[in-house]
Amino acid sequence: MDRSYLFLADGFEEIEALTILDIMRRAGLDVSTVSINESADVMSTHDVPVKADMTINDEQFDNAGWYIVPGGQPGSDNLAACSKLSKLIKQHAAEGRKIAAICAAPAVVLAPLGVLKGYEATCYPGFEDALKAGGAKKIDIPVVTDRNIITGNGPGAAMELALAIVAHNQGEQAAKTLADALQYSKDC
Repeated sequence: MDRSYLFLADGFEEIEALTILDIMRRAGLDVSTVSINESADVMSTHDVPVKADMTINDEQFDNAGWYIVPGGQPGSDNLAACSKLSKLIKQHAAEGRKIAAICAAPAVVLAPLGVLKGYEATCYPGFEDALKAGGAKKIDIPVVTDRNIITGNGPGAAMELALAIVAHNQGEQAAKTLADALQYSKDC
């Protein structure tokens, strides 16, 4: 399995980023955190310091599995302002590779790049116009999987989005087994 990358910027939503990271690693998926800062140190939106595994300048990101962009503000804006990340995402999408984004990130990071054109997607309430401006069809559910792209609508959808990534890679049964072990139920 190719290594996946979860990109972090100052102001990222920690529930989204760390839940997705945790679930992917529990599932045995190879995923690394990537700071878009000059250093590996990143500060979350609620002042939780995180040391990423690497910086965006440390890796080539060839043959990557997933590119994952959490939301949060100003984290999503900071990710969108990173030209190197924008270039990586556009190339990754052009190759038909897998992308996941949650909260504001589908609308703020992916939509302006044209990555969601013709896709069904969701995002945090209030960002729908930006999502639609990028050519996406807004679906009002917590997590939307459309081909190679998975989007989530906010922190409360982080576990479901992470399990959707697991299901996409390892099948529904693997995701269900993990969800059961974590006592996770969408109905709770």
